[in-house]
Amino acid sequence: MRVFLVAGEASGDKLGAALMAGLKELQPSVTFDGVGGPLMQAQGLSSRFPMEELSVMGIAEVLPKYRALKARIRETAQAVVDTQPDVLISVDSPDFSFRVAKLVRAQSKVRTVHYVAPTVWAWRPDRAAKIAQYIDHLLALFPFEPPYFTPHGMDCDFVGHPIASEPTAKEDDVAALRSRYGLGDAPIFLVLPGSRRGEVSRLQEVFGKALEQFLRKSPERKVLVPAAPGVADLVTQAVADWPVPAIVLDPNDAGVEEFEVLKRAAFGTADLALAASGTVSLELAAADTPMVIAYRMHWLTARIIGAMLRIDTVTLVNLVSNTRVVPEYLGAACTPEQISNALIEVSGAPQPQLDAMRVTMERLGRGQTPAGLRAAQAVLNRMNT
Repeated sequence: MRVFLVAGEASGDKLGAALMAGLKELQPSVTFDGVGGPLMQAQGLSSRFPMEELSVMGIAEVLPKYRALKARIRETAQAVVDTQPDVLISVDSPDFSFRVAKLVRAQSKVRTVHYVAPTVWAWRPDRAAKIAQYIDHLLALFPFEPPYFTPHGMDCDFVGHPIASEPTAKEDDVAALRSRYGLGDAPIFLVLPGSRRGEVSRLQEVFGKALEQFLRKSPERKVLVPAAPGVADLVTQAVADWPVPAIVLDPNDAGVEEFEVLKRAAFGTADLALAASGTVSLELAAADTPMVIAYRMHWLTARIIGAMLRIDTVTLVNLVSNTRVVPEYLGAACTPEQISNALIEVSGAPQPQLDAMRVTMERLGRGQTPAGLRAAQAVLNRMNT
């Protein structure tokens, strides 16, 4: 079995790697081609070009790179058409992935699968009918998603989220992390400013100032900043300019597996986090780490998306648990003062979040078959029908 995969950012790399591991378990002779990051490469993918070239989000952010992205779309689609794999599996990054799938469908009969159903329940519900023209099968992360797509003729399976079945930090790993960075017994505060360069650039200053204000009330805390691959250099530069000391966990200083252990240990030992909006909220929930979410988009992107948004929260823990216990500060509300005050409130009363996190993980498949294996089985089942 030959599988062509496409992922465009760190969260997609993680999902893609779990899916690849599941396919290898169920179909040992499987081979991989396509585009992915370090985790997918560790599973046996030789990426055709650096995944980081695709890690662009937002209308205004894409425009300066439009020509280069368009060339990569054509190149990727042509590679699929030329190699004729048994299946094309794109992972998240819908702006890139769907354009590739559309070109592939126009030139071949290669089966198309997309992992991570687009958020039609949040904005632009008309997308469901449109993507049914070139996507055969969707793998949904959330249990409420399939009914949005199946009426349009697509196969859609809820497969859970890999985060719900990932290992948690071991005591020895936490002890090793604390020893490595001289943390002693200090309480740990995580800061996670995003996995894309635009995110880090927009959030670095406000996060630094919020951190300074919060630590005046809680000076005993040590600050860890786990950097995502592809932005570690930018994160290190940003942290150097912050008015308070912070330790960057740099993936370039360790192998892929070693860094995952370090990151897991950091999440496991922290009792509070400030994070950019995104999948990281689920990673924090899996580790029972209370959080505050903040985010800034380019003003043009924010204005366009804001006009179309159909939900009152963008934080996944809030959505899956059907609560609003994780405070979020988006756009104009993303200020140091509001973020700092929220951190103080959450640190003093974390239990509502801990309860919502437990519900979230249960609904995403904790205690069940790992999501990567479920996703792989869904791919194989639908191919055989």
